[in-house]
Amino acid sequence: MHESLIVNRILEQVNKKANGKKAKSITIEVGDLAHLPANELHEFIKTMVDFEVIVESKKAMVKCECGFKGEPKILAHEHDLVLFECPKCGKTPKILSGEEIVLKEIITE
Repeated sequence: MHESLIVNRILEQVNKKANGKKAKSITIEVGDLAHLPANELHEFIKTMVDFEVIVESKKAMVKCECGFKGEPKILAHEHDLVLFECPKCGKTPKILSGEEIVLKEIITE
């Protein structure tokens, strides 16, 4: 279960950055092309903690050999599977951003 690894890494960062204080809230940014969809990450992590978890989605940006630069057309986004294409030509573009999962903010007591 790779979601356990992802969540454990996030929680390690929370503990490290909170400097011994108790977290009240965290904000996580999940790219549209991340391995774990934002809603799945949110559901999984909130069962493991007793503080507020805010998960924000971040639009992906791609660049295609046809010249297109922008958001990809996402065909499927399931657990550990993201299928996308260039909305202009249908080829697989290069990912510029949007596959990351980032701990953006920690609010402590």
